[in-house]
Amino acid sequence: MHIHILGICGTFMGGIAAIAKQAGHKVTGCDANVYPPMSTQLEEMGIALTQGFGAEQIELNPDVYVIGNVVTRGKPLMEEILNRGLPYISGPQWLAENVLQDKWVLAVAGTHGKTTTSSMLAWILEDAGLAPGFLIGGIPENFGVSARLPGKPALDPASVSPFFVIEADEYDTAFFDKRSKFVHYRPRTAILNNLEFDHADIFADLAAIETQFHHLVRTIPGNGRIVSNGREANLERVLERGCWTPVERFGADAGWQLGALHEDGGFDVLLNGQMQGTVRWALLGEHNRLNAVAAIAAARHAGVAVKDAIDALSRFANVKRRMEVKGVANGVTVYDDFAHHPTAIATTLEGLRRKVGQARILAVLEPRSNTMKLGTMKDALPGSLALADQVFCSAAGLNWNPGEALEAMGAKAQTFTDFDALLDAIVAAARSGDHVLVMSNGGFGGIHQKLLDRLA
Repeated sequence: MHIHILGICGTFMGGIAAIAKQAGHKVTGCDANVYPPMSTQLEEMGIALTQGFGAEQIELNPDVYVIGNVVTRGKPLMEEILNRGLPYISGPQWLAENVLQDKWVLAVAGTHGKTTTSSMLAWILEDAGLAPGFLIGGIPENFGVSARLPGKPALDPASVSPFFVIEADEYDTAFFDKRSKFVHYRPRTAILNNLEFDHADIFADLAAIETQFHHLVRTIPGNGRIVSNGREANLERVLERGCWTPVERFGADAGWQLGALHEDGGFDVLLNGQMQGTVRWALLGEHNRLNAVAAIAAARHAGVAVKDAIDALSRFANVKRRMEVKGVANGVTVYDDFAHHPTAIATTLEGLRRKVGQARILAVLEPRSNTMKLGTMKDALPGSLALADQVFCSAAGLNWNPGEALEAMGAKAQTFTDFDALLDAIVAAARSGDHVLVMSNGGFGGIHQKLLDRLA
């Protein structure tokens, strides 16, 4: 089958492309914005990319068009598909019908931490020899790819693994299907990591998101398992609306808990007050420790012993664009991080501050998500950036003034509409021993390497 993917360079649709290619399909695709790491991954797989959504792509004559949620009415190719009555389907539905149908799906949902927790869970299953398939909204360093089909388990290489780990996004499915993506996946095991207001471009308020999460809860079978963050009142409200599945909670006073934090960054794991073992790793922040406990609990439901899951996490290598060191130039360390929601910005800075102590942190922010572009959370920015010594914020493409939003930070914060002026200011401010933390959910003009080149 030949599938042509519209919006192929998004992390989710790029994962669909990788899985379809592995399954033996011919895959082509198009997108308006092409940047690493997804574009690199697709090119390495031999998938042909077309820039833009031109109607001439109809001449490729695929068997079906798989539509990403970046695609809107008015795109010439989409209009031609509709006018001619050609077959099309959303990415989540294609995945559900062609890959997930007979699988034990382990889904990771939540406002924050989906990518990292999914990566941890996939790695635990992999380390246990279970050869899971996965589709993750980033590239786990342990695997080097964002998606793959299930493989052959170590104990039964004649079979194919039943397990599939998926990052379960609450964003809408497509322009013609406004349900959250995750309602298509029908998981047996589900992690509910946290729940906050986000995606102001499609959700009117928190209650609307809670409704979508309850739609997910309604799809989980009675012999499944929900692993839910016990600290989250919003998730408790979702579960109180009706739940037909056993629930294990983490992070609260009962169930799965974080134990002692060790000087080397390791931490103890407790279950119902009983010591289970110590995770030895170098990841930063309490949010990652909670992610780890959730992944351990979900893996146990799939049959992985807790001690084995804890041991596997000692070899977990994190995800690209999650506090990823891009390089050091003249004593200045430059990091890349995907944080863009105020809560994620604050937790990322908290983790880095714990690591670097009193060293200076220069935070560089591109408010690029649809929610941030609308300015819905601008009032939360000063508080989320409080642990930075200096803040440099891009104002490009915004219809609100980040300078006004950051005014409470005084001289600590600067905003720029010109990219080169932003670069110049960061380089002028940086000195040996500083840590430059770049936060964006996009390519940000290749700022990381440009900073390193100028600093050098």
